Amino acid sequence: MLRPHYSTTLPGYYFGSERCAAPVARSASARPSALAALLSPADVLLGVDASTKDRAFEAIARFIAGRHQLPEADVLARLVEREKIGSTGLGFGVAIPHARVKGLNRPIAAFVRTKFPISFGAPDDKPVSDMLVLLVPPEVVDEHLQLLAEVAEMFADRELREDLRARSDAAAVHALIAGTVAA
Repeated sequence: MLRPHYSTTLPGYYFGSERCAAPVARSASARPSALAALLSPADVLLGVDASTKDRAFEAIARFIAGRHQLPEADVLARLVEREKIGSTGLGFGVAIPHARVKGLNRPIAAFVRTKFPISFGAPDDKPVSDMLVLLVPPEVVDEHLQLLAEVAEMFADRELREDLRARSDAAAVHALIAGTVAA
C-alpha cells in the first residue's frame, strides 16, 4: 500500500505517494538541475561518525566551513536554529538540513552520509543516514524553495534512494545525484 508523503521541510508540500520508477538519466544536452550546478564530488562526505543529529550537524558545519571558508559556528548555529522550527527529515531515511547563512554570495550544497542511521524526527519516524544540506544567502527566497522542492522530489524516488545507498565513493554518489549516470 502506498502512503501519501508530506514534507516537514516544505510545510504543506505534498509530493504524493512514494514513487517506485527509476530515475531517468539526463543526456549531455539536457538542462542540468539547479542542484547539479551546486554540488561537486568534493561536496560529498561519506561515513560520518555521528550518533545524534547534533553531532551530525557539528560534522556538517565543520565540513562546509572548511570547504567554503565560512565560520563554522555560524553554519552550525543556522542549521540548529532551522531544525528547532521543525525537523528537516523527509522520511525514507533522508533529510534536507537547510538554512540561510550570512556571508554567502550564492547557494551551496553538500551530501552527507552517516555511518549509522540516526534519529531525526522524520514524519515516518525512520532514522536518517543520507542528508542533502543546502545553505543559501539570506536574501535568496525563490531559489531556496526551488532547491528544496527539487531535492524533495529526487528523494521521493525509492529506487534512487536505494541506488544512492549502494554507492560507496563520493564520485559515484555525486554522479547519481547530478543525474549524469543511470541509476
